[in-house]
Amino acid sequence: MATTQHYLWAGGHFLLLLSGFRYLLAWIMFKSVSSWWYKASFLGALMSYFIAPQPNMTYVRKALADENVQYFLLAIFWWTSRPVTIALLPYFVFSLFHGLTFTRTTLMPQFLPPGPPLAAGGTPQPHPLAKKLHAWVKANYDTAMRIVAITELVIFARVLLGALLLRNSLMMPLVYANFLHQRYFHSQFTRDAITLADKRITDLSNHPSLPPVVGQVWVRARELVVRWGGSAVVEPAAARRD
Repeated sequence: MATTQHYLWAGGHFLLLLSGFRYLLAWIMFKSVSSWWYKASFLGALMSYFIAPQPNMTYVRKALADENVQYFLLAIFWWTSRPVTIALLPYFVFSLFHGLTFTRTTLMPQFLPPGPPLAAGGTPQPHPLAKKLHAWVKANYDTAMRIVAITELVIFARVLLGALLLRNSLMMPLVYANFLHQRYFHSQFTRDAITLADKRITDLSNHPSLPPVVGQVWVRARELVVRWGGSAVVEPAAARRD
């Protein structure tokens, strides 16, 4: 049976979904929209990611290796910063999958009758709609996480360019780079996305139509990133879940 804490966790995800959909839809359609929806979206994220961890002394020592803590701290930063619309996308995707799973496991059983057992006297099966929802989530989860990982690299490019053009604070790319630093060591999806981006940029910088200095600048920049990225991070206490 779902607890009050579980409902609050799900409520945060649904708040993020509803507010984020309103804000992103206006962004896609090039319409103005109140930043209230942006703030409400990240308020939902704060609710969900604050409730998710189960603190104890061991947990506190390894907190930065927990993806819930990483995204909670990042949500605080986004919530208190000037809106960056694309920053909503990873949280929106996460909430979509969490919301669908909560709907299947907690809400549907309260309104939809279970299916017949596979054998006489066996356990009743979930409703066919719940089965289809489960199959969709399972089939699309990895693809969605790959999209999230790539989107997070795009977000970094956005805030880095924004800092250079003075459209956002210089602190923003530094904070986000540290977040990606942690994600690289704790998420296979992030490592795969960075490997793909590295290959694409390397190929592009070495294109015959570009002057050699472009490739040289990229090699130097890449060396600096690798050197910084090799610094110590908090290692996960147990097997991670991407």
